[in-house]
Amino acid sequence: MEFPDLGKHCSEKTCKRLDFLPLKCDACKQDFCKDHFTCAAHKCPFAFEKNVQVPVCPLCNNPVPVRKGEIPDMVVGEHIDRDCNYHRKTEKIFTYRCSKEGCKKKEMLRVACDQCRGSFCIRHRHPLDHSCKHGGRPIGAAG
Repeated sequence: MEFPDLGKHCSEKTCKRLDFLPLKCDACKQDFCKDHFTCAAHKCPFAFEKNVQVPVCPLCNNPVPVRKGEIPDMVVGEHIDRDCNYHRKTEKIFTYRCSKEGCKKKEMLRVACDQCRGSFCIRHRHPLDHSCKHGGRPIGAAG
């Protein structure tokens, strides 16, 4: 060998290839060849320190801060149990109440009468079913 001090051996136990342009892992600071320099390729024990992704709550879509050494899944779970605003929202699904006297049904979507513009349930949606007296001539049973 003409240059015995040139290059470094790969730090992967199964490889030990002499590489003249070794790459240093940012997390564990060891030298690796081109095949093993990624954290996944050499199973880096310090890879979690380089993972700076911020998890987002799947319910409220807010970022959940995670400190070093904490497991993101556990922190998001605690956020959902304690701080998540999603549970506090009480969205009413059935908001459109029938305008027919005596009917207490509610619908998810507004079913409006073309003549009187009232909001009705599926049973009372036709002008003849809710005794519609507004608008032009009443529509007969035959059409």
